[in-house]
Amino acid sequence: MAKAAQTARPRRRERKNISSGIAHVNASFNNTMITITDVQGNAISWSSAGAQGFKGSRKSTPYAAQVAAEDAGRKAAEHGMRTLEVEVSGPGSGRESALRALQATGFTITSIRDVTPIPHNGCRPRKRRRV
Repeated sequence: MAKAAQTARPRRRERKNISSGIAHVNASFNNTMITITDVQGNAISWSSAGAQGFKGSRKSTPYAAQVAAEDAGRKAAEHGMRTLEVEVSGPGSGRESALRALQATGFTITSIRDVTPIPHNGCRPRKRRRV
């Protein structure tokens, strides 16, 4: 006898109660990704400009970073998060606007760290663009 096929129920996010966390803002030249984790580094919520429906060159705009940060912040606030440390990484244009959007969402920001990796003359960089 064949078993009855189980219907896949959508997994509901369990509501954690976490008061403080770390917001990792990765602003590349093409996109801005925001991940909010607890202090141990487990992801609570995330969002990116591409996940918000921006495509192509619109992903790299400060407004797209702002929308993504608001979305990630809203999801984290549902879990009871109030205070954030912010780690900003990358050279993109969405760094400051993502930070401002997180502040506007109602989080208390305790510290801002720039964790952009800087080589001590490591790999050879890409060729310069001639526009």
